[in-house]
Amino acid sequence: MTGHWELALIAVRVLLLGVGLATTAISFRAYRQQQTRYLRDATLGFGFITLGVLIEGFLYQFTGLTLTQVHVAESVCLVFGLGILLRSFLD
Repeated sequence: MTGHWELALIAVRVLLLGVGLATTAISFRAYRQQQTRYLRDATLGFGFITLGVLIEGFLYQFTGLTLTQVHVAESVCLVFGLGILLRSFLD
C-alpha cells in the first residue's frame, strides 16, 4: 500500500471509531435516563460494531495476522452488533 493510501485508511478508521464511540455514548446516556431494554440492547449493538472497527485496525497494524483473518474478526463483531440491534428492534 502506498503511503498516501495508508494515511487515508488510518484517517477514515479514526473518524469511524470516533463516530462509533459518540453513537455508543449517546445511546448509553439515553439508556441511563430511560432504563429500557431497547436502549440497553442498542448500546450493546453499537458498542460491538465500534469494537469491530477498533479490533480490525489494531489487529492489522500490530499483529502478524493476514488481512482475511483480520476481516473475519471484524465481521464477527459486526454480526454480534447488528444481531443485538435487530433483536432490540423486534422486541
